[in-house]
Amino acid sequence: MPQVSADKRFPVDDVRRRFPTLATAGPFIFFDNAAGAQVPTRVLEAVADHLLSRNVQRGGPYRRSREVDAMLARARESVAAFVNARSADEIAFGLNATSFIRTLSLAIGRTLGSRSEIVVSELDHEANIATWLDLERVGARVIWWRVRHDGRLHVSDLEPLVGPRTRLVACTIASNATGSLVDVMAVARLAHAVGAEVFLDAVHYAPHGPIDVQRFDCDYLVCSGYKMFAPHMGFAWCRREAINDLPTFREHFIPDVTPDKLEAGTYAYESVAGMDAAIRYLEDVGHQCAGRQAEPPASCRRDTLRLAMTRIAEYERTLSTRLLDEIEGIAGVTIYGVIDREQIDERVPTLAFSVAGIPASAVAEGLAARDVGVRNGHMYSPRLIARLGLTDGGVVRASLVHYNTVAEVARFRSALVDLMGERHPGS
Repeated sequence: MPQVSADKRFPVDDVRRRFPTLATAGPFIFFDNAAGAQVPTRVLEAVADHLLSRNVQRGGPYRRSREVDAMLARARESVAAFVNARSADEIAFGLNATSFIRTLSLAIGRTLGSRSEIVVSELDHEANIATWLDLERVGARVIWWRVRHDGRLHVSDLEPLVGPRTRLVACTIASNATGSLVDVMAVARLAHAVGAEVFLDAVHYAPHGPIDVQRFDCDYLVCSGYKMFAPHMGFAWCRREAINDLPTFREHFIPDVTPDKLEAGTYAYESVAGMDAAIRYLEDVGHQCAGRQAEPPASCRRDTLRLAMTRIAEYERTLSTRLLDEIEGIAGVTIYGVIDREQIDERVPTLAFSVAGIPASAVAEGLAARDVGVRNGHMYSPRLIARLGLTDGGVVRASLVHYNTVAEVARFRSALVDLMGERHPGS
C-alpha cells in the first residue's frame, strides 16, 4: 500500500525511505516505537564505521584514538544543540536514562540536609520513582504528586506540595503509558519559587517535539537514545552549577566537573557515534522542511533542529487526531489520556486503550498475528495503571513516531475491528 502523507508540509514519504527496516518489513506496522524506534541509514553507517575504523579507547596519542576523542566532542555538540544546552560540557554520555537517574539520585541523597522532601509523580516511568523512593533509607521524605481521575497531572495540585523543605521535583515530560504531556515550565516556576530543583525524564518525549532545557528552566534532564532513532545509550544534561556541586562517584584522578564526573568508566562509543548521527538525521529533516516551506535560512544547528522537531510535532498531531478518530468510536474500546481534540497538543501519538471482554495480552497477540506490532502491560508505569483501575493485565499501547502514516492508522483500526469480531462473533 503506498504511503501518503496526511500533511503536505511534512515529507513523511521521504522520511520513510531513510529507514531501511521499513522497506524490508513487508506488511508489518511498527506501532511499538516507545519500546524502541527504528534507525535511519546514517545511524547504521555511523555505528559500523566506528567499529570498523576506530574501535579503540579514547585518550591515546595515536590517530584512531584521537578520532574517538573528536567524535565524542562532536556528539556532545550535537546533543547540546538538540536540547539547547548552554555548552557541550553540560552533556554526559552513558548506559541509559535509568543509570543516570540512579547516579544523580544517589548524589542528591547525600545533599538533603533540611531540604529532605522529594516530589515524585504517579504518572512517571518507575525508573523516575523507585530511584527516589530508595532515598527514604537515608532520610528523604517522598511526597506524591497524584494524577486525577483523568489520568493526568495538574500543576495546581503540585503547588501545595512544595515548600521550604522541598529538595527536588522529579517528573516526566510525557507519559510513557498514555502519551499525556506535563506542563514542565509551570513545574519549574513552582519549584524554583521555593528554592527547589527540577529533574525531568525526557525519554518518552524526545522523538516527539523540541527539547529546550533553557526554556524548560529545569536543572537536570535525562534521555535514552533508543526511542529517538539512535542505538541503546543514554545522555544527561545537567545545569553546570547544579551538577558540579554534587558528590558523584568517580576515580580520584578524574576531574570533578561535568561531563567527567558523570562518565565513570568506559561506555559504548559506537552508540554515541550513532546518537550523533541520529541528531544529524533530524537536522536533515529540518533542512528538508525548510526547503518545502520557504522557511528563512536557519542561523544555527539549534534553529534547524527546533524546526525539525516542531514540524514533527505538528505532523504527529495529525496522527494523534486520526488515532482518536479511528479508535474512539469502536464499541467496547476505552482510551486513556487526552481525548479532547481541542487539547491534542497536550499529548503525543501514544495510544493506551483497553477492549471490554478481551485481555490486553490477547489484543496485542491478535494484532501481532495481523502484522501490527503493539505492546501490552503496565508500560513500566504500574502506579498509573493501578490508578486507572487496570491492575489486571494493564493496557494495550500503540506508540507512533513521525515515520508512521495515516494509512497505517487505518490498517490498525481494521485489524482491531477484525480481532474483536473474531473474539466476539456477532457483536
